[in-house]
Amino acid sequence: MAGTSRYQFNYVELLLIHLGMALAVYFFRPSSPFILLGVIVYFLFLTIVNENKNNEALMGAAYIAGGEVFFRQTDAMFFYETGKYMVIVFLLIGMFFKGTSSRTAPYWTYLFILIPGIVVASITMSYDSEVRKLVAFNLSGPVALGVSAIYCYYKKIQERDFKSVISFLLMPLIAHMFYLYLYTPSMMDVGINLQANYAATGGYGPNQISTVFGFGAVLLAMRLFVVRHKLINLIDLVLLGMMGYRALITFSRGGVFTAIICIAAFLVFLYYKKGGREKNRLNFKIFLLGGAILILWLFSLAQTGGLLGNRYTNRDAAGELKKDITTGRAELVETELQAFINHPVIGIGVGKGYEYRLENQGISIATHNEISRMLSEHGLLGLVAILILILVPIIFWTKFKNNYYFLAFLAFWFLTINHSAMRIALPAFVYGLALLYIVDDKKHPVHRKRLANQ
Repeated sequence: MAGTSRYQFNYVELLLIHLGMALAVYFFRPSSPFILLGVIVYFLFLTIVNENKNNEALMGAAYIAGGEVFFRQTDAMFFYETGKYMVIVFLLIGMFFKGTSSRTAPYWTYLFILIPGIVVASITMSYDSEVRKLVAFNLSGPVALGVSAIYCYYKKIQERDFKSVISFLLMPLIAHMFYLYLYTPSMMDVGINLQANYAATGGYGPNQISTVFGFGAVLLAMRLFVVRHKLINLIDLVLLGMMGYRALITFSRGGVFTAIICIAAFLVFLYYKKGGREKNRLNFKIFLLGGAILILWLFSLAQTGGLLGNRYTNRDAAGELKKDITTGRAELVETELQAFINHPVIGIGVGKGYEYRLENQGISIATHNEISRMLSEHGLLGLVAILILILVPIIFWTKFKNNYYFLAFLAFWFLTINHSAMRIALPAFVYGLALLYIVDDKKHPVHRKRLANQ
């Protein structure tokens, strides 16, 4: 599917299927759980029957990671953290069939580091706390990251299979985008909130919508440079505009700023690796992309009556400059760093951060920053975990600079966990993708009849 004759749909057919999915969920919302169940069964079947020979487990995990917020919003999830659990399940099944690299010790160490925090939480939590739920909420993301890293680290994957993984990651994001256009087709008739525009997100969390649509825009921008097909490029450019617009009008800036930085990181590395003739082609496409982004921004400004400009220049509706550009996140980080200073060795325990803020600051809110959460809840072990997550991929990349997506994917993970913690599986899964060793199909040809490779 999506780029190789092993799977039976080309890119345009996949887009039509996911437009149909959006229509089905919009007109009959109870269909969403059945669609999710069908997706899970389909990929489990492919993975088990083929014994994960073509990384079907990775494709299934990609689809779930990409569709998690869509399925959450449309009440398809059996549990709130189903997306993270299924990413873990798919990749564990994949490991059962294909094993892992012998070099994954750092990531096993990272997973073991998470355990003491659970023990501390069982001691420090108040009697009324639901320890199991708090631990699951705060650790399901880090565990998904560890499992993704173990599956992907030093794993060789054919370029065509990697493109299939990217397509499966993108398609549910496109279905989600279509769904929101059906739900709120125009911003002209709805109220706009400068803090977080729920009217643009179908009532769901603007932060999560901005994050996933920002990443969808990143994937579509990347396709403009890796796919050589004028019609497909035009389709992707239109989809990029549609996706970027929905990300912008959430008024949640984190996902948009992250997307811009990721696209820039991808282009810098791609430009560095290409020869002179190819750079001329890249220059034209970069100019085209820049023009499209400018038009998108001006259109979004007009659609929001100029309020979007106020949001991105940190002004209120009256145009007055606001003091705190972080919308309260800096205060949350400050409380977590204070907890780390007060409990540096073993931390305060997994999930205790919520109670700690309530007890010491009177703030009843979950963390938005995974780095400060790791420090406060895991202490010095959390610091070791952070160093593993940052240094290991950098060392890996210095040896093998064959993954054009590395910088962009690592940037997406790091920036996302600093403004949205690990509420969704996407940053954890994308971190793993950055660790793949992509094998060039041209150097390792496979003699098959191929469908459209877009």
